[in-house]
Amino acid sequence: MNKPYMTVVMVLWIVLVLASGMACSQKRMPLVPLALEGEVKSQATQLTEQGTHAFHSRQFEAAKQYFEQAMTAAPDSGQAHYNYALALKALGNRDVARRHFLEAANLAPGDKTIWNSPALAPYGNPETATTNESRYVERPDGTVRPGLGNMPGAY
Repeated sequence: MNKPYMTVVMVLWIVLVLASGMACSQKRMPLVPLALEGEVKSQATQLTEQGTHAFHSRQFEAAKQYFEQAMTAAPDSGQAHYNYALALKALGNRDVARRHFLEAANLAPGDKTIWNSPALAPYGNPETATTNESRYVERPDGTVRPGLGNMPGAY
């Protein structure tokens, strides 16, 4: 092979490796409570600030209580539901947290922080989460030979 061709291939390979390394090394956004937006009661804002302080101090039970009160004071706030869900998730109550993460996304359709958060990612698309459709396709046993992409549990 000629030397210029090998040089070009080597340079392209190095660029590809560096680009893929940078893409894979991007850090995920930290899971932090959000400030309430819009017109909400000052009591809800104050409770959210107290809950945020407790959350950052890793006092998740206290944070949950503050965020629950803030959510009660501002029931239409996506950020309030999101904060409450963060505290529930930190305490290990993932089922209730899931419902509030999805409610937060539904109440704040344009909020990219909520919709793109790593906390919401495991729960799928909020627009389809309220339907009873299964994520898995039902197939009679033996009709499809398992292969790449259609193995049991694949969707």
